[in-house]
Amino acid sequence: MLLALCTSACVAQPAAKPAPGVKLSQLADRVRIEINGRLFTEYLTHTTNPSCYPLIGPHGAPMTRNFPLKDVPGEEHDHLHHRSLWYAHGAVNGVDFWTEKPGAGRIVHRGFTALKSGTDFGLLQSTNDWVAADGKTICSDERTLRVFARPDSERLFDFEIKLHASHGELTFGDTKEAAMSLRVAETMRVVKETPKGQPPVPGDGHIVTSEGARDGDAWGKRAAWCDYSGPVNGQTVGIAIFDHPSNPRHPTWWFVREYGLHAANPFGQHAFEKTNDPHSGDLVVPAGKSVTFRYRFYLHEGDEKQSRVAERYADFATTKSR
Repeated sequence: MLLALCTSACVAQPAAKPAPGVKLSQLADRVRIEINGRLFTEYLTHTTNPSCYPLIGPHGAPMTRNFPLKDVPGEEHDHLHHRSLWYAHGAVNGVDFWTEKPGAGRIVHRGFTALKSGTDFGLLQSTNDWVAADGKTICSDERTLRVFARPDSERLFDFEIKLHASHGELTFGDTKEAAMSLRVAETMRVVKETPKGQPPVPGDGHIVTSEGARDGDAWGKRAAWCDYSGPVNGQTVGIAIFDHPSNPRHPTWWFVREYGLHAANPFGQHAFEKTNDPHSGDLVVPAGKSVTFRYRFYLHEGDEKQSRVAERYADFATTKSR
């Protein structure tokens, strides 16, 4: 009788089915974000600049480069500051918050104002200080990530950032090295890594903008959206970034590179259009005021046509800030 009871008690129970929706779990130095029980990303607060890594797309495809957050064979080790998905700027009141060179500033996580799980979406809100190498705070920001519960065939999230001139007037300088950025997986590159001095070798990835600019021709062009697609684990997937019509200087310029950088940059007019004035793209925020930018990320199967990127952008363009 005792053996029977033990046998019955020791029978493995079926694993509980994950609750549908978006779950946020706060850990010591990050927030883990799961969609329908699957890891989507982690919002990291211990890095030089808060970033999202990894970025898991349709059917579990890892869609951003691992380096420098994880050392994986076969990945190029260029651009230490290309940390998966991030927001930064290379010239804020003259301070470099883009690179991680000596003398560069840091964007310091101060805390969360909201962390909410939900059936339809999850919400993360944080505050950050932009601190120069000498310890002086240049400005602050509020970030809102809204991650939607979507089927496994796609991922969708909004990134809103409000930049505050909290410590005096701000000048976001004209530089190509800014602002809403990610680095795609190595297999998605338009050109492959080659030894220095050798001609580029075509890869399997492609870039296309809402205006029809493709691959290398998309660099520095203005458009409402830009899509970067290519193979990951044997399937074609893509990441589209949408620039909301309410953003200053919409449609934005695209700082997008064939080696894998994918960035929306409304500050680089001189760099992208070769204007005579090196400050033609400067954006000044008076003391005590703020400026807000809104973006949507659409991680999808196939290329921009198969995934109907243009239609999905049209949906986003009609949304209002919440």
